[in-house]
Amino acid sequence: MKSSFMTGLTFGSTSGVITTLGLMVGLEAGTNSKLVVVGGILTIAIADAFSDALGIHFSEEAEGEHTVREVWESTIYTFLAKFIFAGTFLIPLLLFSLPVAVIISVIYGLLLLGLSSFLMAREQKVSALTVVSEHLFVAAAVIVLTHYVGHLIQRYFG
Repeated sequence: MKSSFMTGLTFGSTSGVITTLGLMVGLEAGTNSKLVVVGGILTIAIADAFSDALGIHFSEEAEGEHTVREVWESTIYTFLAKFIFAGTFLIPLLLFSLPVAVIISVIYGLLLLGLSSFLMAREQKVSALTVVSEHLFVAAAVIVLTHYVGHLIQRYFG
């Protein structure tokens, strides 16, 4: 598969899942407002997608190993992957109550992250258990930390 596509897809999808889950869990714990969570996801899908795409753009340019076309392809694929993956987390919010939607989103996000980690490990011929475990550990840490930060914000500022 084309390198610029894989760069954008892997970075954008991973960032889309972890950032959106952290945001959802933290905002739900801190506000218990579906409106706030939806607004947060839309903000992530737009602003953070552009930010990540520009970050990949800078990184690819700084390597000095890619053509201008490859740099822009990575940039565009990163934006699209982040935007689309973050946006998919709106679906449970449209269909379920906020607490149920967050639980469904956590399960969905961890499954996406686990599957993509497994496929990447298999492609690279390394231990899938190690790769999947470390990626899910990071995601779980983000989820737990943002949950408690949301509660702390509610407690001290709510």
